[in-house]
Amino acid sequence: MKIRNRLTLLFTGVIAALLVLFALVVYFSFSHDREEEYYKNLRQQAITKANLLLDAKVTPAVLQLIYKNASGSRSQEEVAIYDTAFHLLYHDAVEIDKVKETKAMIRDITDHKEIEFHQAGLQVVGFLYSHNGNDYIITAAAEDEYGLARLKNLTWTLFITFFAAVIVGLLAAQFFSHQALKPVSAMVDKVEVITATNLDLRLDEGNGKDEIAELAVTFNLMLDRLEQSFDAQKHFVSNISHELRTPLTAMMAELEITASRERPAAEYRASMYHAIADAQQLVKLSNSLLDLAKASYDPAEITFKEIRLDEVLMDARRDILQAHPDYTIKVVFEEDEDDDDVVSVTGNEYLLKVAFTNLLENGCKFSSPPEVTVTVTWFKAYTILRFTDEGIGVSRDDLPHIFTPFYRGANHRFVDGNGIGLSLSQKIIRLHKGNISVVSRPGSGTVFTVELPHV
Repeated sequence: MKIRNRLTLLFTGVIAALLVLFALVVYFSFSHDREEEYYKNLRQQAITKANLLLDAKVTPAVLQLIYKNASGSRSQEEVAIYDTAFHLLYHDAVEIDKVKETKAMIRDITDHKEIEFHQAGLQVVGFLYSHNGNDYIITAAAEDEYGLARLKNLTWTLFITFFAAVIVGLLAAQFFSHQALKPVSAMVDKVEVITATNLDLRLDEGNGKDEIAELAVTFNLMLDRLEQSFDAQKHFVSNISHELRTPLTAMMAELEITASRERPAAEYRASMYHAIADAQQLVKLSNSLLDLAKASYDPAEITFKEIRLDEVLMDARRDILQAHPDYTIKVVFEEDEDDDDVVSVTGNEYLLKVAFTNLLENGCKFSSPPEVTVTVTWFKAYTILRFTDEGIGVSRDDLPHIFTPFYRGANHRFVDGNGIGLSLSQKIIRLHKGNISVVSRPGSGTVFTVELPHV
């Protein structure tokens, strides 16, 4: 069931329940008041007739004649007067006797002073009446035809009003639910036309204050992330295809040339060495792409724990020196390195090691001789690492783009590379809530500064 129909039914149901409650309160309140009022009228009319009999000395025959002339309706009051010994002193119509008084009833009236009850559709009141020092038992019975007719009319009025109000409430509920969910319907229509080819479309955020506007804002933010993700993916795939094509093309060309005719064994070996070098470049590119994918994960999917930056840095240094014995990497601690707090961070050891390795290799590759110095210090809540080399530096035009994936500036002609290392390092540092910046001048070297929040 649609939310619009559910809201309509819920709203109508609430209105119907409130109307039923209101109608019941009105009905029973009116019914109770009518009954109590009629009992009072019965009692008053009975006392009037008793006074006519006892004070005015109107004969019973005259009173009975008055009753007979006014009879013919159940609303005509029938009065009976007894003494406390159950001797009948007066009765409007003994032959009819609507109440059928008994000794038990007389005793009950005497004990309770007054009783009220229903009998054969009539309201009956019996009460003890004192007159000139004597006690009398008076009963009176009649039907409140006028009051019951009014109660019936009220019942029909409430019944008709209830159904009319429910119908009006149903129509109002449909109208207001349609108006309330109209922005949602518009959002649905707009979302249906958004595909991977037009992710630039956005939902109307309305007044920007109500819940529907909040939903539109949230959805637009999601579309922003999706658009960025799609653009990054397209850019990523485009660059990967380009980067993979170069070594694969070189391998294919080398092997095709070698296989085109018989060659000496030395040429075959040289061709294989070239193919191995291209394969190694592919392996390195694949590893870099895997690291880049790991660094692009949601932080919730990566395991973080407390680690020491100096240990991670020294592990990266050792691995690089084993692979490149001609490199020189110096590590300088400006403060007391035994202070665990300032060199400990919450992070992923593998990813930080990849970032440091890329920065160290980058500094050595573009320096002659291949040398880089890492200075470790700290300030307030951050541990600061400066990777300094005295290499060829980065041009002013290339500097804003060096963290762009697969970007290679003018310096790429001096050394091999795939343009992933620095962008990967930046992703890893940001993943650890840190910052990375660069300062460089052509011919004067480059300084990469990494700031990571310590424990």
